[in-house]
This record gives sequence, structure tokens and C-alpha cells, in this order.
Amino acid sequence: MTSYQAQIAGDFNVVDRQTVRGPRTLGKTGLAAILINLFGLLYDGEDWKAPTTASHWRQLEKFLWPEVHKWAKRIKWDKVGRDPYDPRLELQGRTLKLHTGQAFAMASDNSETMEGAHADYIFIVFDESKLISAETFDRMEGTIAGGGIMTKWLSISTPGAPMGRFYELHKRRDVFDNWRAVHVTREDAIAAGRMDKEWAERMFRQWGEQSALYQNHVLGEFAATDEDGIIPLAWVELAMERGDQWRDRGIMGELTSVGVDMGTGTPGNDDSTIAKVYDNIHVADLEVEKFYNPDTAMMQMAGKIKGIIDAYGVYVFLDTIGIGLGTYHRLIEQGIKKVVAFVASRKVPPSLKDRTKQYKFANLRAAAWWAFRERLDPESKGAISLPRNDLLIGELTAPKFVIKSDAVLQVESKQDLRKRLGRSTDHADPVIQAVVGPEIARPAKTSVYVVGQGEL
Repeated sequence: MTSYQAQIAGDFNVVDRQTVRGPRTLGKTGLAAILINLFGLLYDGEDWKAPTTASHWRQLEKFLWPEVHKWAKRIKWDKVGRDPYDPRLELQGRTLKLHTGQAFAMASDNSETMEGAHADYIFIVFDESKLISAETFDRMEGTIAGGGIMTKWLSISTPGAPMGRFYELHKRRDVFDNWRAVHVTREDAIAAGRMDKEWAERMFRQWGEQSALYQNHVLGEFAATDEDGIIPLAWVELAMERGDQWRDRGIMGELTSVGVDMGTGTPGNDDSTIAKVYDNIHVADLEVEKFYNPDTAMMQMAGKIKGIIDAYGVYVFLDTIGIGLGTYHRLIEQGIKKVVAFVASRKVPPSLKDRTKQYKFANLRAAAWWAFRERLDPESKGAISLPRNDLLIGELTAPKFVIKSDAVLQVESKQDLRKRLGRSTDHADPVIQAVVGPEIARPAKTSVYVVGQGEL
């Protein structure tokens, strides 16, 4: 147990409400699991309950309750003075049921379950609290307002945007002075061995110190995506939650489109990345290829793309800037019809507009990124799901946009992004091509548009 975990656990008996924020990897869920076991063993013999919830059911199913089981195996039962939990009757799945009380998982939107959380001794756990609504917090407050001998409450999370009840618990101390707010810093996590210093420095370089992603996940600070950023960080995180749920099902579905971004083919430069989309909405784990010779890279990728098209009959949207052009021509020479040249700088017709019909696009890049944003919107029909990938999440939230006086929307160029970030968006681009390519890209032709040269 780290020093900050020991401090929070040590204060458990004297502080009724604690809210803890901090970077990834600091052991928040493990701490909650330890305290759930502790509370049940301390108060069994009394009337007790420990309701646990999270922003997503998956957090309970895949993280919090497996941690409860893991830490139960580490208890020194001879010190406790009883036998280990009976796995048939006491610790099962997402429930710890002892002699006079129980800990259990409940959905954060299930008011009926919350209303049943009455006991003399109560310990409430809200895991990944940043996305738990203020209504859920208030509903729980109403449930426990009837009294009881003792109520403990732990609210923990990596922070997100500066909004919501979890944010208020940490920043509005004048209103929520009955909560003890704890901020575990990057330095705390590194000193405790919970965060790798090299990883933190790498994320600093990849995401940038001022990015919301770096502020949230590495510094444990509240921050929102820049106002002129195309894609909100919160939307990407929700899409990755949907991706987790899709993978948990274990059913891939039908491959419907593929995006490919070709790297330069030289050591130390861009990766070549393949993004596959299933059932039009699910993006699978990215496939990254590292080629070190431009000539062989073109041929090898042409072979991979041909194999995908031959096997599945899907369209492949290929970035033809740089060495991707050679790959495209090789496929056309072989009579492959389902490869589409995706040229970001190509002009798009004025009739192509955003969902509100207010804005036109400066080029195909702007149209693609904005269409992807609209598909990522949690309120959109058939919102897409994404794989967990630190590079992908950083690249998707990095580009900025402007709306010019003639109502034309322009997205930061790949060249400008490279100057600002020190690398290209070679993970985000193929994902976007694969997701929105079928909607906005031209069908495959036996020619390709090259900047400064026109159609070839």
C-alpha cells in the first residue's frame, strides 16, 4: 500500500466523506476494494451495507469487484480471527454477503436499488465519479438522510472537465465542506512507484503540457478540451468505453471498411497504420506496421491491402500523400477496384455541409474530421466505438479548427500539427478515413489527385 493510500485508509475511521482525484495508475480502485473488505469485516455483527456504483457498469464488473476478490485473497485471516470468505455463500461475483450485512454493485441510474441502501452502518463507494451525475449523488444523499448510526462515503476518479458534482466536491469547498478532498499528484504517484516516470515524460511529449488529456491523466487536474479543438476528450473517452463493451461481447461482426495511413518508410519516422471498422461503428485495435525501406514498404502494404479486399470485399481508404501514392498505383495496376485514394487537400463540393447545414468545408480533411466528430457525438444515432490507445486519444483531441468569414470550416493541417506536436496523426487519420470514408470519399478511380500536379 502506498503512503497516500495508507493516509486515506488511516483516516477512514475519523473522516466520514473523502473524495480522491489523481492521475491514472495511482491505485484508486484498489484502495476502494481494500476499504470494502475492511468495512464488511469491521461491522459484521451490526446492521451494515456497502453499496458500490460507478459511471459505467463495466467499471464495477471488470475492475472494482475483481479488485475486491483480489484483496480478499491477501487478507491475513489469522489476524482477523475467522476463516476466509466462503466463495459459494459469501464472496460471489459482485456481492460480499456476510452474517449481518452485504456489499453489492448497483447501476448509477437505478434509483430503486439506491433507495434500498438503508442500514445502521453504511459505506458508499462511487468509483470513476467524474461521469456520475449530480442527480445520482443527490439521490444517494436523500436515501441516507433518514439517519443511521454512521455513514462513510468514498468518491474517487481520474478528473475530467471542470464540471459536474465530482468537480464541485474538489473545487467548491464553501459548499461541500463536509467532504475531505484529496489530490494525489503526479509526483506522489511516481514516488510511490505507481507511475513510471518515463511514461509521464513520454505523455508530456506526445500530448503537450496544456492538453486536457495530459492534465487529466498525468497531473490529475480538471481540464477541458480547448474551445477551438475539434473533438472533446470526453467524447473520445465515452467511445472507448463503448469499445470496451464491444470487445467484451467477443463478437466482431462484419468487416465493413478499412483505412490505411502509410508512413515514410524511414527509421524513426511515421508508422504505417491500418484501421478496421466492423458493422460500420466499431473500430478494432489498430494494426501498426514499421517499414524501413520506402520501396519495399509500398509493395508490402499493397499486398496487405489486396489480401483484405480479396478476403472481405470491402473498400479500403488509402492516404495517397507520400509513399501511399506508390501503393495506390500498384493496386490499380493489379485491377483492384475497391481501393479509394484519400487526399486530404482535395476540394469537396459546396453541397457537402455539416449536420446543421450551416458550414461548408475547406477540403476533404476538414469534411472528414468534422463528419467523424458528428459520428463520435454521444447523442448521435449509431455513435462509434474506439479502441483504447494513448496515441489515438492524443491525436484525436489535438487538432484545432477555425470557421472563416464565408462560413467555411477549416481544420489544422497535418503539417502544422506535426510542427506543434512533433509527430503526425498517423493513428487518427486511418480511423477517420475508415469511419467516414464511405460517406464522403469518392469511389475508387484509375487516377489519383496529387497536390500541385492535379489528376494522374
